[in-house]
Amino acid sequence: MTKFTFLAATFAALAAAPALAGDPAAGEAEFKKCKACHSIIAPDGTEIQKGGKTGPNLYGVVGRRVASDPDFRYGDGILAAGATGASWDEASIAAYVADPAAWLKQVSGDESAKSKMSFKLTSGGADVAAYLASVGG
Repeated sequence: MTKFTFLAATFAALAAAPALAGDPAAGEAEFKKCKACHSIIAPDGTEIQKGGKTGPNLYGVVGRRVASDPDFRYGDGILAAGATGASWDEASIAAYVADPAAWLKQVSGDESAKSKMSFKLTSGGADVAAYLASVGG
């Protein structure tokens, strides 16, 4: 790798970092769109966000392996992504909520991968990810 390529890659990574930094307070407000399907419930039963059960509980999702909540029945597409060893971080959550099917295709390497999550969060994904990181463990 040339010195220029290394510097360009380093600069690009540093420039992208602030774009991924989300606002947890804004994410809490944005999470209202997610509550129809998801809840955030701590292991001791404390309801941080009461919500639906169509999607998995999102408590502690940041840092957790993809498709690893034992109390949820996942679809084949996300199970394939989880089988790669992928784990959720703020960037992957933001990308997933923006376009779940596209993210699954990219991570699993399967162009036919489908997502059971049909909702797309057109903006605010980084904020929701920051909020989830702030409340989950």
